[in-house]
Amino acid sequence: MDQPTNHTIEDQFQARIDAEERIEPKDWMPEAYRKTLIRQISQHAHSEIVGMLPEGNWITRAPSLRRKVALLAKVQDEAGHGLYLYSAAETLGAERDELLEELITGKAKYSSIFNYPTLTWADIGAIGWLVDGAAIMNQVPLCRCSYGPYARAMVRVCKEESFHQRQGYEIMLTLARGTATQKQMAQDALNRWWWPSLMMFGPNDADSKHTAQSMAWKIKRFTNDELRQRFVDITVPQAEFLGLTVPDPSLRLNEETGHYEFGEINWDEFWQVVKGEGPCNRQRLKARRKAHEEGAWVRDAALAYAEKRRKRKEAAAAKTQVA
Repeated sequence: MDQPTNHTIEDQFQARIDAEERIEPKDWMPEAYRKTLIRQISQHAHSEIVGMLPEGNWITRAPSLRRKVALLAKVQDEAGHGLYLYSAAETLGAERDELLEELITGKAKYSSIFNYPTLTWADIGAIGWLVDGAAIMNQVPLCRCSYGPYARAMVRVCKEESFHQRQGYEIMLTLARGTATQKQMAQDALNRWWWPSLMMFGPNDADSKHTAQSMAWKIKRFTNDELRQRFVDITVPQAEFLGLTVPDPSLRLNEETGHYEFGEINWDEFWQVVKGEGPCNRQRLKARRKAHEEGAWVRDAALAYAEKRRKRKEAAAAKTQVA
């Protein structure tokens, strides 16, 4: 029997994608599909890990014990999300050590949003409301991603991110209904985080190198611009309810389309941050390198313990066979 050609195999793979079948780790897949997933999943994992830093900055300075406990739990969730995602990347043959090495050396990318500083407590509310809100907009469709392990990991991640978003909005609501100073603090945070949050969705569709193929493979379900528009349409009424003003003089509701029209994003700033020249790029990577180096003894101890357990099991098995 003739062996199927690579072209036929790829056609069969695409047919499975088109039929909404899930691709699992042991299934055949094009090398480009595998590499695309590793790139996206690892960047997602890196973003969760680096994303702990701007919020971790406020754990010891939260205004109450309740706020402190909630923020601590949120940062812990983000660490867990990173672990889920690194595990998903490993099912594609990626080595976690290599992925982390790419992060701490600056070779790998993570979300541009985490290279901005958290200057006040209101920033924690803005991150929860806007940044986690944008993340949910991106991640809910990933629950239907064509790659099984990634889709399944996203189900739990999205549930927790949804809680984080409500937590952030509640902080903003408390500030907006507080004193004039507190409301101004909330407005200032919105002013600084609005545009970086819109940048989270990535470049415009015309400038995105990966969107078309990721859509064809159903890794992504919506384009960057579609998701960005959804975020604006949902978030602007929330800001109005808070009594805050979105910092965009071009913002207006188009009555015919039902969508908000908004101003042009500063793409020069976006690419500057992506290329490592944002306000906190160097600070974030320095913190991750420091944590990685100082945690080496923990990794070494875990490996030594695992080896010790393995030898004990082998010795016990040998005794059983002799008996």
